[in-house]
Amino acid sequence: MALIIPFGKTGMELHDRLTGAEVLESRIGRLTASGSEDDLVRAAMAAPIGSVPLYELAQDKKTCTIIISDHTRPVPSKHIIPFMLEELRRGSPGIQVTLLVATGFHRPTSTEELVDKLGRDIVDHERIVIHDSRDPESNVKIGVLPSGADCVIDRLAVETDLLIAEGFIEPHFFAGFSGGRKSVLPGVCDQVTVLGNHCSRFIASPFARTGVLDGNPLHEDMVAAAKMANLAYIVNVVIDEEKKVAAAFAGDPFEAHRRGCGLLLDYCRVRPERRGDIVISSNGGYPLDQNIYQSVKGLTAAEAAAAEGAVLIMVSSCSDGHGGESFYKALHECESPEALTRQILATPQDKTLPDQWEFQILARVLCKHHVIYVTDPTQRATIEDMKMEWAPDVDEALSRARQIKGADAHLVVIPNGISVMVTE
Repeated sequence: MALIIPFGKTGMELHDRLTGAEVLESRIGRLTASGSEDDLVRAAMAAPIGSVPLYELAQDKKTCTIIISDHTRPVPSKHIIPFMLEELRRGSPGIQVTLLVATGFHRPTSTEELVDKLGRDIVDHERIVIHDSRDPESNVKIGVLPSGADCVIDRLAVETDLLIAEGFIEPHFFAGFSGGRKSVLPGVCDQVTVLGNHCSRFIASPFARTGVLDGNPLHEDMVAAAKMANLAYIVNVVIDEEKKVAAAFAGDPFEAHRRGCGLLLDYCRVRPERRGDIVISSNGGYPLDQNIYQSVKGLTAAEAAAAEGAVLIMVSSCSDGHGGESFYKALHECESPEALTRQILATPQDKTLPDQWEFQILARVLCKHHVIYVTDPTQRATIEDMKMEWAPDVDEALSRARQIKGADAHLVVIPNGISVMVTE
């Protein structure tokens, strides 16, 4: 039977028999839960970690801002936001609620994407604001981060009686894990703060890796930003391979998040018996594989499982293109990945460029490995401009990789590169 690699909304078949290959997969599917997705979220909110219930936090509050995820995150908001709104209005019936979309450095989320994420009823009846990291008038400075960067966040997150957030927890390729404090930084921060936090020195840190929080300089800045913003409460979920709620954590933004990360580690840590001469990965399909920019995440899973000089195959639709003009230009216009890396590492924190972190990591991968990208056919020229090879499907990519590494090359397949943490 063919192995299905996540790709867009449909998936892509890998027809290879995989004789002698290793397949590394998250065990999140083994996480058994009683009840529905709604039941899991309700139960977590009924027994919050390190916090009183949300309805008690809402008492005597006139305003509340809920930071919600944008279109690039598969957060099952339909199973979270209604219950947060319900508890807020239970505690303070007249409370004025704003849903603030945490776009970070991404493009604005469209109305259609909001309806898909939240449902028509919420979109039609709640106040929703899209964060703009590039609008200095809508953002305000609240302090200085441990890194020395100014902490400047959306005014709506500051000028509110209660700041809370939804989110989901997954392995993250330089912040350790998503969720929790990331709703604030980079979620609703001004570009000056995002750029300072994502500086080349931090990205180059050996602790800025998947699954690592302790000693991670980006994480430390993010925690500081969330505390400065007075983030009071979160509802974060862990999702399964079908992007459904598998576990939920509510309460204190730091305790609840850590609890979720600890559970996820038990299910997502994988280790190849032998590093791959060829490694296949994906970005988990839609919505996370909409562009090349986001797909660097899944590529780092392949990097972590690869032998020296391996061929990495990235299976990602990228139907929206490169995902960032400066990201694209950096790879397209550089002399080589090695030259680009030297340039980035010489860039001081206060001169960090937009998307620098993403092309820094991609350049790091390209310095060590040959990369073949399987994407929507319309992206072939873009892939080649960015100094990678394009292939129309995963079978063709694997055939080419074996021509490079030999028929007996050891193959490692990571069907969903963003769902695992590869360890040595």
